[in-house]
Amino acid sequence: MLIVEDEPYLAEAIRDGLRLEAIAADVAGDGDTALELLSTNAYDLAVLDRDVPGPSGDEIAMSIVASGSGMPILMLTAADRLDDKVSGFELGADDYLTKPFELRELVLRLRALDRRRAHNRPPVREIAGLRLDPFRREVYRDGRYVALTRKQFAVLEVLVAAEGGVVSAEELLERAWDENADPFTNAVRITVSALRKRLGEPGIIATVAGVGYRIDTERV
Repeated sequence: MLIVEDEPYLAEAIRDGLRLEAIAADVAGDGDTALELLSTNAYDLAVLDRDVPGPSGDEIAMSIVASGSGMPILMLTAADRLDDKVSGFELGADDYLTKPFELRELVLRLRALDRRRAHNRPPVREIAGLRLDPFRREVYRDGRYVALTRKQFAVLEVLVAAEGGVVSAEELLERAWDENADPFTNAVRITVSALRKRLGEPGIIATVAGVGYRIDTERV
């Protein structure tokens, strides 16, 4: 997701908290950076502070709505008057959270927005004996529950969503980590290796040399 917040300590605290929930987030400290990131990346959700340098959060919201992407927007601001909330919703916001706030409440609201966004896709994905429930955060293989760490779940979710297609290490970094992840890190390889062990035999995550990883739909 994209976080647009010009208070650096708050922005980093939000991003670090979301990481603990296996939610990858990019941070923009001003409107221009936010619009640039939106033009180059596909985000599931946007958290917008209304009062940021450059194009305001309101202008960013209008840009998102005009794009037709359907991306849910949560407005984050210190303004708590009813008129402020009304104007935010009129601009296209899907939810509104005033500062100060508890990170847990933010996470719950974001999860709820994601569920609404996902109403037109199956809540549970199944492929090659795997059953992945993204909302309950549960994974089963051939009926056996598989306990995963948050990062392992995030990586598996991306691979399962590809439906047997190849996902590059770079894309896994982008989708399951965030833009600040070191492209030369071994994090993806290490996480995939640990994920394979958790899922057990026969191995179901295939390595496509020089390209990436995929769920082996023929190996059930």
